[in-house]
Amino acid sequence: QVQLVESGGGLVQPGGSLRLSCAASGSIISIYTMGWHRQAPGKQRELVAGITSAGTANYADSVKGRFTISRDNAKNTVYLQMDSLKPEDTAIYYCNAIITGSWDKIRRAYWGQGTQVTISS
Repeated sequence: QVQLVESGGGLVQPGGSLRLSCAASGSIISIYTMGWHRQAPGKQRELVAGITSAGTANYADSVKGRFTISRDNAKNTVYLQMDSLKPEDTAIYYCNAIITGSWDKIRRAYWGQGTQVTISS
């Protein structure tokens, strides 16, 4: 099966930075859009950023100018560089990707288990 594994979460002070990584593995034919969502306790999961296989990116208004999404297609990996972090960025961050696997040749959405990001002084 296809798996997505996130890394890079942690605890930082307001104004600090973190870089999240998410690597896809398994029997993969193609990876299309990759991205990040986040969810704080008591709140709805929201889109943070997404990026196409060609490198076109989009961001939530709340993170524009502070976060940068990128990907390395050769490594099946997507990154999220987070700068100028604020307490309201605290959440579990989930990687997702639309992938065609070799098993059924069908495009499906896959999700990682999430990585905790906490912004606190």
